[in-house]
Amino acid sequence: MNLLRKVLADMKARRHIEAYVVTLVVGSFAVVSVIDDIVPMSLKWAALLSGVGLLVYRLTLPEERDQGAEFLHDRSAFDSVPISVAFANARDVRVFAPSAVNLLSAHTCEILRTSVLSRKGGSVRVIILDPREHEAVQIASRQLDESVRFQVQSLPAALSATVERLEAMREWRVSGSFDYRVFPYNPGFSLVIIDPETTHGRVILEIHGFRNQSTFSRMHLELTHARNERWYTHWVEQFDHLWEAAAVMPSPGAIPGRASADVVEELDQPPRGHVR
Repeated sequence: MNLLRKVLADMKARRHIEAYVVTLVVGSFAVVSVIDDIVPMSLKWAALLSGVGLLVYRLTLPEERDQGAEFLHDRSAFDSVPISVAFANARDVRVFAPSAVNLLSAHTCEILRTSVLSRKGGSVRVIILDPREHEAVQIASRQLDESVRFQVQSLPAALSATVERLEAMREWRVSGSFDYRVFPYNPGFSLVIIDPETTHGRVILEIHGFRNQSTFSRMHLELTHARNERWYTHWVEQFDHLWEAAAVMPSPGAIPGRASADVVEELDQPPRGHVR
């Protein structure tokens, strides 16, 4: 039954047609020859040589890529074409990550400002871990920083830097819409969603896991509506749920008697009794 399904799938996708044709011809000749020797020897040799030739040809072809694995990556997949490049033509960008410090570099933020946010109707929404939730930050730091074999950054410091950058972006005067919110704990994944309501939309899901070799070796899944409708829709909805549950971060400058720099510095401090 599985073989029949595979043959039908190959025929529908027009794969290996030549192999099936030669197999059918050779098989037919073999059956006829058993019943009665009515097939001329020349035709038998022709069928046999065709099969051998096809076999040799198939051996010279490169191994077929696993189509199901095309959406499985790690961060090295963005070395040739950085994810920030995809923002250049986007109108709707949504990000959820504990700190998003690696994604929201100064260069990426500039790309967002000159592309998505420069367009009327353009939208960028970001959710990060709430730096005021000290226990949640401590647990996330243990998972994301201390559990990797080769640590290169600290989550509390990264979160502080991101808050400062997002606060600056919040003050931009642009045609598009920018906003960010904070979530009280780390659910174990990060999301980057680009133009989810369009046919070319993309969802990039990063699984945090445990005991990764490094931050950049974490598993990535890249989903599209055409290829993964069910899970594409699921993760777009996940962001919507996160956004609704997330809190608006008060501007540091809005806290009476506190300067922005003082508040950002305080956010960078670990909980009392915790040593980094």
